[in-house]
Formats: sequence, structure tokens, C-alpha cells
Amino acid sequence: MGGANTGNISASNANEDAKMDAKTAVAAAKNAVAEYFGEEGPTNIGLEELEFDEASDRWLITVGFTRSWDARHGIGALADALRRTYKVVVIDSNGKAVSIKNREVAGAF
Repeated sequence: MGGANTGNISASNANEDAKMDAKTAVAAAKNAVAEYFGEEGPTNIGLEELEFDEASDRWLITVGFTRSWDARHGIGALADALRRTYKVVVIDSNGKAVSIKNREVAGAF
């Protein structure tokens, strides 16, 4: 009886240990952006937001990056400013990107 109980505890701990940590999920999201948007030349790829959805056992990671056409054209300091593109990358428990969607930013111009 004690052996069966120990087996259940081990299985439970193994399942918890198998969950992807935040750093691994962020790396997977950045890699997905680099891969799927690679032909568009994304640069300055960086983490913007991070959330774990326990109900779906998935990471929701907002990644920001710039593309060549994101350069602003204008006068003065604003001429050199870059807009950023924001995407929410959903990473499943296996480290696979299962969704990439636009992330709208309030006050974006």
C-alpha cells in the first residue's frame, strides 16, 4: 500500500517538474518570432509581457520587435524613433508556439 502511494507522489512531482519554466517559454517565444517573421528582418526582439494561464497550461508572452518599415519619417528627434510591433505568442507545455496574434497597445501611433 505504501509503495502505490509513493508512486503517485512521484508521478505528481514528475508532472510538476515537467512544466516549462518562464525563461524557457520566453526563449521559445522569441525564437518563434525570429523564425516566422524572419523574412521581414525583425530586430530588437524583446520580452514585453509574460503571463501563465493555468487553465490552459500555456504561456502568453508578448514579444516586441521592429521591422525595417517601422522607421518613422519626420523632423528632429522623432525622425530616428522606431515604432515596435507587438505579438502575443502562446507557448504550450512542450515549448511549441501554437499561436501568434497582434497585441494592440493603447496610445500607439
